[in-house]
Amino acid sequence: MAEGFARALGGAAVEARSGGSRPLGHLLPEAVQAMRERGLDIADIASKGFDEGWIRDRCDLVVTMGCGDDACPAFIGKRMEDWALEDPKGKDLETFRRVRDEIEARVRGLLARHGVAKEPSTPGDQTLP
Repeated sequence: MAEGFARALGGAAVEARSGGSRPLGHLLPEAVQAMRERGLDIADIASKGFDEGWIRDRCDLVVTMGCGDDACPAFIGKRMEDWALEDPKGKDLETFRRVRDEIEARVRGLLARHGVAKEPSTPGDQTLP
């Protein structure tokens, strides 16, 4: 969901990639549905692992979500942020919506701090960007 928001809100100024320590190989249908409700189709974004070469060569910032276990990456020389977010996997659509809205607010804030986008007047505003 973060990659979808970053692409939509950051446009050409942002190159975003999602990766996980234990990728499923597919997106969860609830995540796809929750994002479609916001007007974003993420069905073509693959579930993938970390691409260490891309991070090393092209990445300015690594954002992890809900780390705290041994599976979280550490990339020497890269700025990192951890967003403590609930993992919606295995939960109901309402949980996905809540997490989606939190991710959107955080992506908007991150982009605004870096001069890429403005923060919305209200999180979850139905108008993108």
